[in-house]
Amino acid sequence: MADQDVIVYIGGYTTAAGGRGTGIVAARRDTESGALTPLGTVAVTPSPSFLARHPRLPVLYAVNELTTGEISAFRVARGGDLSPLGTRPAGGANPCHLAVAPDGRHLFVANYGSGSVAVFPLDEGGAPGERSDLVRHEGHGPDPRRQAHAHAHMVDPSPDGGPLYAVDLGTDSVYRYDLDAATGRLVPRAPRVRTAPGTGPRHLARHPDGRRCWLVGELDGTVTGYALTADGALRQRSRVEASERPGHVQPSEVAVGPDGRFLYVANRGVGTIAVFTLDGEVPELVTEVDTGGEWPRHFALTGHHLYVADQRADMIRVFRVDPATGVPVPVGEPVPVPSPTCVLP
Repeated sequence: MADQDVIVYIGGYTTAAGGRGTGIVAARRDTESGALTPLGTVAVTPSPSFLARHPRLPVLYAVNELTTGEISAFRVARGGDLSPLGTRPAGGANPCHLAVAPDGRHLFVANYGSGSVAVFPLDEGGAPGERSDLVRHEGHGPDPRRQAHAHAHMVDPSPDGGPLYAVDLGTDSVYRYDLDAATGRLVPRAPRVRTAPGTGPRHLARHPDGRRCWLVGELDGTVTGYALTADGALRQRSRVEASERPGHVQPSEVAVGPDGRFLYVANRGVGTIAVFTLDGEVPELVTEVDTGGEWPRHFALTGHHLYVADQRADMIRVFRVDPATGVPVPVGEPVPVPSPTCVLP
């Protein structure tokens, strides 16, 4: 494998969840051109809809987004092959997100269907042990179809020892937890952060300075900005629309560029990546870029490139990001991948 080539992993929905994929797909990425060369399915596993890497070890983790949810771990071989390392019950239905603690000792999982957060200790090789905690959220929101009960959608451990944030679409809340590392249990920090009713918070993105973050509302199509206090509290600073396009907008992923100057939001329904400048107190829309599909479920920024997974168009779209303007420009033709939902460089 050439020095400029690295492996990208792609998760997606399989037939077990109504998708067309067969498991985790690997692709070779050219770091200069951004081009992706699919290498095929490297792990046959049901509906690996979100992926995460261990911070130090060659280990990859996947949720298996099923009614009887599971999490799977794989050892990463040179060249991109994956070998099974272990599978555990997720403790709830339809796990949709997972993240590893910065020290690599615990894995956190958001169970969407059950509105719960699970914790798994990781051994020295990165394999998950028996679940050490399961916290269930209670409550509902004003949308009777989407918010009849709790729906945990993201787990976000702090990179600097602060609390874990658990974003819950069903209860319009961001919960804060401290981890007791000795027991692997979560200790709630009160009060939880409540968004505007009907927001349906999905994902959040932190600024590299550690003092700000932005939260996308799947149900109301907004981006809410917060200041992060020293004790991990969130103080609302701004609220803007995620898209200016006509139609029903469902934001999915959100990320801050590596230099902290731009914010990126994927908008399902209208098929765009919205680019906001972060120069002022309130994010200001720079432009919206068409992704070539209707349903950009997830994207990843790496180097000078942006990779967009369009779940319904069965493709990964590659963009080169202009470092001066922050605007993504399409590169080459879309890369065919069935039902992609996550891109992990």
